[in-house]
Amino acid sequence: MNQHSRFNLPLCLVVEEGVFTRTDEVLKRYLPEIEGKKSLVITEKFLHDLYGDIVSEIQKDHNGAEVFEVVTADFDEAVTIAKKICIEDIKVVIGFGGGRVLDVAKYAAYVSKAVYICLPTNLSNDSLASPFSVLGTEGSSRKTLACKIPTAIIVDTDMIQKAPQSQTLGGIGDTIGKYTAVYDWMMASEAEGKPVDDFAYSIAWMCYDSIAHFDEKNITSVAFLRTLARALVMGGLAMEIAGSSRPCSGSEHLFCHAIEEYYPQIKISHGMAVALGSVGAANFQGRDDMKMLEVCRAYGLDIDPASYGIDKDLFYEIWSRAASTRPNRVTILNNTELNREWLDEIYDRMQNNK
Repeated sequence: MNQHSRFNLPLCLVVEEGVFTRTDEVLKRYLPEIEGKKSLVITEKFLHDLYGDIVSEIQKDHNGAEVFEVVTADFDEAVTIAKKICIEDIKVVIGFGGGRVLDVAKYAAYVSKAVYICLPTNLSNDSLASPFSVLGTEGSSRKTLACKIPTAIIVDTDMIQKAPQSQTLGGIGDTIGKYTAVYDWMMASEAEGKPVDDFAYSIAWMCYDSIAHFDEKNITSVAFLRTLARALVMGGLAMEIAGSSRPCSGSEHLFCHAIEEYYPQIKISHGMAVALGSVGAANFQGRDDMKMLEVCRAYGLDIDPASYGIDKDLFYEIWSRAASTRPNRVTILNNTELNREWLDEIYDRMQNNK
C-alpha cells in the first residue's frame, strides 16, 4: 500500500465571515449523512458565556445538541466525555473553542469514533488540525497523544477578529517555527536513516512561506486570517502525512516544552514560546537568524525574553533542559554544545529586535 493512501484528510475546510451561524448549511453540502444525528457541543464556560448566542445557534442547527463545558481539559476529562458519547449514542462532536478545548474534543471524538467538527475561536496554534492531542496527565505534566484530524474544519473570520490579538500572534509564532522544524527533521533523517516524506516536508515549508512572505502584515485583515488559518490547517496535514509531528516540531518546540514542563510560572503562549525558540534554533543550525527576526518584527511579535520574565540565567537554563523534554527526538541540540556566552548573544539580539 502506498504510504499516501493511508492518511486522513478533512472532508471540508471552510474559512468565511459569519459562518458559525450557518454551520448546518455548510455541513449539509459536505457531510449530508450527519444531518439530524445526535450531536454534542464541547466548549468551556468562559466562551459559552461570551458567545452564548452563537452557541445557541449551533445547538439549534444541530438537532438541539447538548453543550458540555470543559473544566480541567486533561486526559481524564477527555475519556469521561468519550464514555458519555458512547453511552448516549452521540454521533457528532463539535468542538467550539481554543487549543485546550479542541484537544479534548478531538481526543474524545477519536476514542468514541464520533464524527469530529472543529470550530476554532482563535488561531493560536496548529493543534486545531493536527492528528495529535496534548492533554494534561499528572500535575503539570502533559502528554501528546495520537488521534485523528477533524472531519471538518470551519473557521469564522468574524470570530477570529474578535479574539485577542495575542492569540493570532501565537498562531504566527507556531507557523514560523516550521523554518527550523523542517531543518531538524532533515538532519534527524540522515542521522537515523529514516527517509523524510517529501510531500509533508514541502507542505510544512509552504506553511512557513505563506506567512513569512505574505505581503500585507495586518493581522486583523480577512485576507491574512484566511492565509493563517490555511497555514495552520496545512501544518496539521503535514503531520498527518508524515505520521509524526516532525514537520512542525523541532528544537524550537523543545524550548517551548521546557517552559511548559519545568517553568509553569512563565506566562507565555505556546506559539510565542515557539517563536522565541525558533531564533535560538536557527542559530544552533548555523543559519542566519535575520529571517526570523525580520518576520517577528514585521508582525509585531515581541520576542524579547524579558517581556515574559525570562532573564539571561533562565534563558540558559531553559535551553539546557530543552533536549530532555523529548529524549528520543533527534534535533540540532544533539550536536550543539550550548555555552553561556553564545546564549547571552542570542538573548541580546532578541531583546533588541524592536
